[in-house]
Parts: sequence; C-alpha cells; structure tokens
Amino acid sequence: MPVKKTAFFVGAVAGASVAVAAIAGAGLKLPAPAGGPHGGSLIQASTAPIFAPAPGAPQSFADIFERVSPAVVSIHVTSKVDVSALRQAIPGFGDLPFDIVPKGNGSGGPDERPAPKQQSSGSGFFISPEGYVVTNNHVIQGADEIKVVTKDGAELKAAVVGRDEATDLAVLKVEGHNYPFVSFETSVKPRVGDWVVAVGNPFDLGGTATAGIVSAYNRDIGESAFDNYIQIDAPINRGNSGGPTFDVYGRVIGVNAAIYSPTGGSVGIGFAIPADVADEVTKQLMEGRKITRGYIGATIENLSPELADAWGLSGRRGAQVADLVPGGPAEKAGLMPGDVVVAVNGVAVKTNAEMTREVAKAHAGDVIRLDVFRVGKARTVDIRSGVRPSEDQLALNGRGQPNSDEDQGGADHPAATPGAPVLGMQLAPLNAMTRGQFNIPDSVKAGVVVQGVKGTSDAAEKGLQRGDVIVRAGDRQVASASDVAGAVADWKKSGRGSIPLAVRRGGQVPIFIPLKIDG
Repeated sequence: MPVKKTAFFVGAVAGASVAVAAIAGAGLKLPAPAGGPHGGSLIQASTAPIFAPAPGAPQSFADIFERVSPAVVSIHVTSKVDVSALRQAIPGFGDLPFDIVPKGNGSGGPDERPAPKQQSSGSGFFISPEGYVVTNNHVIQGADEIKVVTKDGAELKAAVVGRDEATDLAVLKVEGHNYPFVSFETSVKPRVGDWVVAVGNPFDLGGTATAGIVSAYNRDIGESAFDNYIQIDAPINRGNSGGPTFDVYGRVIGVNAAIYSPTGGSVGIGFAIPADVADEVTKQLMEGRKITRGYIGATIENLSPELADAWGLSGRRGAQVADLVPGGPAEKAGLMPGDVVVAVNGVAVKTNAEMTREVAKAHAGDVIRLDVFRVGKARTVDIRSGVRPSEDQLALNGRGQPNSDEDQGGADHPAATPGAPVLGMQLAPLNAMTRGQFNIPDSVKAGVVVQGVKGTSDAAEKGLQRGDVIVRAGDRQVASASDVAGAVADWKKSGRGSIPLAVRRGGQVPIFIPLKIDG
C-alpha cells in the first residue's frame, strides 16, 4: 500500500516559520507612501491596469522593500511545553521513578513549580490601520502570549481575533491605530516566471527580504484541501511563516505557509496561500464570523489512471469515494464507496481537493448535486449538506478508534486457516482470531484479512501486506475469500483486466487499490 511522503514539508512551527515575499521590477520607481511610514495610510501599489512588469531582472528591490516593509512584523509566541509529549518522545522515560520536568505539588503554594515555557517566532503583516495582523494559524497555535514587533522595534501585545485551521490562517489584533498596512490583490496576479519578494522574520532575524520568481500555481502539497498553493523560489526559512508575498508592484499575492526541504532550510521551494483565499477568510475572521463549510461525510481520493481503467473509465479524471461516515449526509443520500465524482453542482472536478473545495462552498441545508459514475454508469446523487467538522475532529475520525479489547497480543490466538489464494493473497475471515493475530481494531467492522502475499504477485507490487483488511472488491462488500473470488470472476467476465479493492490498514480509512486479475 503506497505511503504518502510528507516528511519534508515544513510548515514553520513556532520558532521556525515560512517565508514572505516582496519584489520590484526592473527600473521600477514607486511613489513615496502618503502619510509617512507610520501614518496609518494604505501602502498604495503603483498604477497597473494589467500585469505587465518591465522585462529583465530588476536593478534593485530597494524601493519596494522601503515601501512595504513597515507593514511587515515579527511575531513572538510563548507557550507551554507539552511534557507528556516530550516524555513519550523519549523511549524508556515513561517508567522512570522521576519526571523529566519536576512536577509541582498541585497546591498552588510557594512550592508549586509552573509549567515550563517555550518560545517561537514567525512573521505577519498589518492589513488595516486599526492593528489587524495576518499570520499563519500554526505560528500562534497553542500560544499563551503573543507579541508583535514592528520594523522600528516597538513590542505590542496581540490577541487572537480568529483562526482557521483548514487554510492555516489567523488574524491578530494589537491596540492602537494609524499602522502602515498593505492589502490583498485578488484581481491580478503575476505569471509563472515573474519576480516576487519575500519579507519576514527568518530565524528571528526580522526585516529580512529575499527575492525570486513565481515557480508554479495550484500546488497540492497534501497540507490542506482548501489551498491551491503558489510555489515560489524566493528563499524562505524557519520564522518566515505568516508573512506576505509581494509582486513587483507591492501587492500582496499570498501568505507564505510552508517549504519543501530535506534539511529544514531553504532549497528554493516555498508555498504561499493565494491572496483570494486569504482575503476571503481574514475578512470573515475580522468580522467575528466563524468559518463554516459544506460537508457530506465522505472520504475521497484521487482517481488514478489504473483505478479509472479498473472501473471502466479509461481516460477520465475525478474524485473516488473511499469511505462514508455512518449516518452522514452522503450515506443517507445513497452515495457509495467506489463512486467516482466528476462534477459538483455542475462544476467539473478532477481531484479530491477540487471536490472538497466545491463541496465546502455550500451552506448547511443546501442541496449538493454530484455527477458520479458507479461501475461505469453515469448517475446523479443529491445530498443535503451538513457543516464540516474541525480539522482536528476530521483527523481523529480518519485514524479510527483503538481496539477496545485489552488483550491484543497474537501469542494467545491461533492463526485462522486461510482459504485458497486469490490474486496472489491468502485470505481469512475477520473474526476474533484474526483480530487478535493482527491487532485489528474494532472500528474495522467487516471484511476479509490478508494472511499472506505471494512475493511475485501484483498485490505484493502494490504494497499489500499481512494484516490488511479488504472491505470491498469491485462494487460489492466482502466477508470471505469466496466473496473476493466471486467478484474477481465477475469482473473478469466483464472483460476488465484489473479490479479495485478497498483496503484498510489498522484503523485507517480504506483506500482503493487496483489489482491485475491475471497478475
């Protein structure tokens, strides 16, 4: 079973954030800001009816940096150390007769030791003269105290106005007014290859500018379904998270949120949340509104070319339904695992992220119409939208619940007798014996257990392993090896060369894997 590699994506956490951008075009001369650097005036972009920067490399970025840098701030965060996580992270420390960090006596008296603190830093920027500051949610998550440091060194205590985990955005507020500020540019954007500049607080070195180009648009890095990230190569590092990305006219085109790096430092691949997304979310947060999104209660995945072939949909793209929340809107409406969604309310979708974004546009109670293919046949499914849970709740549900049985060791459970091989796999029923043998949690209600995989089979090539649970074969649920064999026979009779199997590993949600029928 393929494993998604995300270890090298760094979403600069407290103390190590991601970059910001600020850029100038060749020979570009911007007018002086009205009201001076601290007059509370909007830092105006130069007049540009269309995006047409001067050709060639800029002679200097000094003018643009001088204009926009007063609006960029450093953010310092103080938070409690999670001692329990620290103890778990060091094997063997859990059984020691002392604590890594000494505990207090719980009385609140003079002998009570306060919880240890940690400090981290990031970047942000003013978007109004009243002291509203945009940053990343991950920069301020878990903060006990937040301080904003301006370009001239003023330290300001900040409060969280609102935050949105799904887009990794947050809005802070500091007391005072007449702060220099910048605004999001949502109507025009630079082309791939155009210059951009990052300004921020890398490694707590505030007021740092770096320059590069727009490398790509619509990057999906697996961090959020709601951000079509802008990729830039302006060097951004830990501490730059939450800062603005400027185009050559001083317009904010994005909020830096992550880097891709095998070392944790800049290798020229950074990602910014697009200005249109940031503008919409931050406006709602500033108005005190909670961010709500549509929800249908389905786990979806991208439709690979192999899966498309297996479903008889060669050449098509879409989002495949992997699992449904029991009793959720999608299950009630008749959506089924294996359905391939190709449009939401008439808008074509090619990926699971595109489908999630379209569903999220709905309000609770709205009817969402899905155009789907079920075993190659087109149909529509109308679903009444619910409200999307928080990202933490969704992540918990995705992991499944641990097995409630205390005895999960395999030593006390004899191995179940496997049936005849199917697609190069030895399969056995899901029962008390196989649950105990492979520590399969109670959240996996039904299916057939893989007890062995032939090394030369397509199943082995696709990563299936002992303890995996097959819950669906093609368009049917399975509970025995004969169920799987029957589905394979029907699929082969229909002339298809591979069959999609929905596979669960541990408590994770199932994913569909296409296996060659003669492999």
